[in-house]
Amino acid sequence: MTDQARTVRVLVVGLGTMGESHALAYHTNPGFEIVGLVNRSGRAPSTVLANYPLFTDFDKALSAVEPDLVAIATYPDTHASYAISAMEAGAHVFLEKPIATTARDANRVVEAAEQHNRKLVVGYILRHHPSWMRLIDEARALGGPYVFRLNLNQQSFAETWEAHKNLMRSLSPIVDCGVHYVDVMCQITDAKPVSVRGMGVRLSEEIAADMYNYGHFQVVFDDGSVGWYEAGWGPMMSETAHFVKDIVSPNGAVSIVPDPAADSQSIDNHTKASHIQLHRAALDKDGNFVQADHVMEMESEPGHQGLCDREQAFMLKAIKDDLDLSRHMNDAVQSLKICLAADESIRMGHEVILAE
Repeated sequence: MTDQARTVRVLVVGLGTMGESHALAYHTNPGFEIVGLVNRSGRAPSTVLANYPLFTDFDKALSAVEPDLVAIATYPDTHASYAISAMEAGAHVFLEKPIATTARDANRVVEAAEQHNRKLVVGYILRHHPSWMRLIDEARALGGPYVFRLNLNQQSFAETWEAHKNLMRSLSPIVDCGVHYVDVMCQITDAKPVSVRGMGVRLSEEIAADMYNYGHFQVVFDDGSVGWYEAGWGPMMSETAHFVKDIVSPNGAVSIVPDPAADSQSIDNHTKASHIQLHRAALDKDGNFVQADHVMEMESEPGHQGLCDREQAFMLKAIKDDLDLSRHMNDAVQSLKICLAADESIRMGHEVILAE
């Protein structure tokens, strides 16, 4: 059997919301064969996955099944060590975002992929979303410099709040979620980030004294573009304006307009677009707009599981077609560095300079 025809044997590590969705994507894609699942609880999250070999220890699973691909969807503080171990064992890696919790570890992960000639795909799900791909194309067509106004606040409670508190043992919301949206900024501008300034507030006694569950930051790029990102988690967060996806340029603006009744805690609503609205700034001799706003309906767009299916189809293509992922990996490191600089700014109380 040729490498092109052979199924990719995959070990899935972490079976929370994202890990389960990735496992289901592998389960339904004939190009993959699940050879093991790793979950600390020792339980499969659904009956669909119940018949696969289940492990509670990552190292033992990696040694036992010798996978072609390791999919890592654990808490961020294990991302770098698990990814490097997998690549040293000869496996390609799908790694949920963020790539690591420090810039040093992010660089180490990329260096391991290059050293061992392994494919590394980072879980930037928006790169596979038709609405977000269209948003980026429309923004680039307008031309810069840009103003990016992006946020994702979540009024989380019950199990989601517990998950958020667990995540905040590793990273703040503006780092964990912010990497997605900074990546979008960087794809649109192609410019270098220059400086970052952030502010944050601890709004809950249920998180560590040195952690904050609300934060926002501003980033300046060397083409004159500026970006703003905001993220807050917890039962105290407002549903008002929790989803802002707005990009402004000298020639107009393009925005994702969500369903006004969308629930901020729902994972499907984190990416969903009711429609994209394109506004052009050109005025006629009387000072009126030359064109009315153009509304693009985003019908039949994929939900959360559909997007995970697309991510894993890309992972398969990267392996089978030997795709060059250099830009993909470098972008993952850059977006993390910007968000970590924002976190540093919040903790130290001053602007962080990224480039002269």
